[in-house]
Amino acid sequence: MFLFDSCIAFLLMYLPEPVVTVIDTVVKILVLTVPLLISVAMLTLFERKVIAAMQLRKGPNVVGFWGLLQPFADGLKLFLKETIIPSRASKVIFILAPMVTFSLALLGWAVIPLSETFVIADINVGILYLFAISSLGVYGIIMAGWASNSKYAFLGAIRSSAQMVSYEVSIGFVIITVLLYTGSLNLGEIVRAQAGGMHHWFAFNIFSGNFPLFPMFVVFFISALAETNRHPFDLPEAEAELVAGYNIEYSSMTFALFFLGEYANMILMSGMTSILFLGGWHAPADIAIFTMIPGVIWFLLKIAFCLFVFIWARATLPRYRYDQLMRLGWKIFLPLSLIWVVLTSAYVVFFKGAI
Repeated sequence: MFLFDSCIAFLLMYLPEPVVTVIDTVVKILVLTVPLLISVAMLTLFERKVIAAMQLRKGPNVVGFWGLLQPFADGLKLFLKETIIPSRASKVIFILAPMVTFSLALLGWAVIPLSETFVIADINVGILYLFAISSLGVYGIIMAGWASNSKYAFLGAIRSSAQMVSYEVSIGFVIITVLLYTGSLNLGEIVRAQAGGMHHWFAFNIFSGNFPLFPMFVVFFISALAETNRHPFDLPEAEAELVAGYNIEYSSMTFALFFLGEYANMILMSGMTSILFLGGWHAPADIAIFTMIPGVIWFLLKIAFCLFVFIWARATLPRYRYDQLMRLGWKIFLPLSLIWVVLTSAYVVFFKGAI
């Protein structure tokens, strides 16, 4: 990060400020997007390896050393396959749907602060931007189900959109509890409010004498599983009733975009979890052996841990019935998160909620 700032300072000496601003933004986008796309591909391998280890198998181990090139082989296979569009499908919307899903998963990273100094857009309403981007993901799925002109795809899309909308309500209230603590919608300020060690992170703030947000951390993470249609909430893709859900008519690269969009959303929700509850780029303790490690490394390690739990849940938990899924969202998470908003508000008003 220091080298990056030095290069920008050097360019300012010879180029007009607007040009440097554009170059700065473009370079930041490339620095963030290229590793992110590679990470999305490698996450598929990581998932298959972790599940294989939990089931006492080896997983992919043929293409490349330890199977490291398997994601690229899968991508090449999908790229070379023929894109089949159903004859009665709405062709433009059919092709646009996976592009919308994948693009939204990348756009969310515009406001994610990877460290104290590195963020593409440090806006004061960053958390609202993220909430809006995650909510818009419903449109890509609805477009895919409707444009396919298939009752199975359409039913899968309706299931998925109902599920995502249901759990977005709980996520919204969870975010409000965090905002009440910090008094800011800026993601950087939310992370800075958790400085000082693990006991100041909002997931564990009860150890610093504050009103506990650990229940909201649990609600947020489980809701993230449902929001990304991951196990045990992958009802839209329940093979027994709907074959493969909203993307049943998709093949080749259009299917790959849905697939990559799901994994990119997993990484984005893990990043949100790290920022809101796990201290973002902050080290677990203010001791030399931890603080000498760059903040971006701590942030990436926290994302990796959240992704591991995503995969762990898939490998161990049975799939929910649809009525169980809706009951959990509307009858348990919604009342619990609403009550916690009231209690947190009371704590902040009467006890000042000093962080």
